[in-house]
Order: sequence, then structure tokens, then C-alpha cells
Amino acid sequence: MTTNTVSVESLQALLAAWFAPWVQALGLRVESFVEGEVTLRLPQNDQLSRVGGMLCGQAMMSAADTAMVLAIVSQLGERHMTTVQQNTSFLKPISGQDARVTARVVRAGKNLVFGEIDISGATDGRSVCRASTTYALL
Repeated sequence: MTTNTVSVESLQALLAAWFAPWVQALGLRVESFVEGEVTLRLPQNDQLSRVGGMLCGQAMMSAADTAMVLAIVSQLGERHMTTVQQNTSFLKPISGQDARVTARVVRAGKNLVFGEIDISGATDGRSVCRASTTYALL
């Protein structure tokens, strides 16, 4: 796949082809993309919630990592890669709404790709989580 053949549908298909069943169980949906940036929707789900209906951090971290892989694909095409580092900051709880996960490639080098992810409430637009990532291209 090259950037000319990337589509919402092809990125959605990668969710099923590349990721483990437990990641697929998050129910992530590709909402949009431009080269080097992808936005996913993480549906509100009681199985991903903890006390008070708050979305658990593990689900947000998985969604961030997954979105970043797709952002890299939107810029570089299908490549083998692995997460080297992910630094996540949780800003506030999110409950009672879907989450919007936007991942953006900051710099793509020969061997490493650096990215940033913002997770916000899909209804209120308030940022709830920020992450920075580094990936090794294999």
C-alpha cells in the first residue's frame, strides 16, 4: 500500500488484519485521515470502564498505540514496525461518551518514527489523554 491507495476502508481493514483480537474488541473505527494523521473513534463500552463508568487507561493506551500505527501507514505505506516507547499522560477522566483518538506523525526518519496522540471526548471535545510515541521501522 502506498499513500495513494490509503483509504478509510483500507485502514479499517488493517485493524482486523494486523491487531490482536483483544485490540479488535476495543471496537475502534477509523473516522478520518490525512497523510501522517489518523482519527479513530473508541466507542464507550461498559467492558472498558471502571468505577463510575470511567474509560480505563489501558484501553486509552492501546487505542493510542493502534492509532499511531495507522498514522504511520497513512504516511509511509504498509511497513513492519514495533513500538519502542510510549509516554502517556492522563489529564482527566472520560465517561458517558465515545473517545476520539487522533494520532499524528511528528517526524519519520529512516529507522525511527516519532508521533503524538491526543484523546478527547467525542461529544465535548475536551482532551483527556496525551501520548508521545517512538516506533522502530523494521
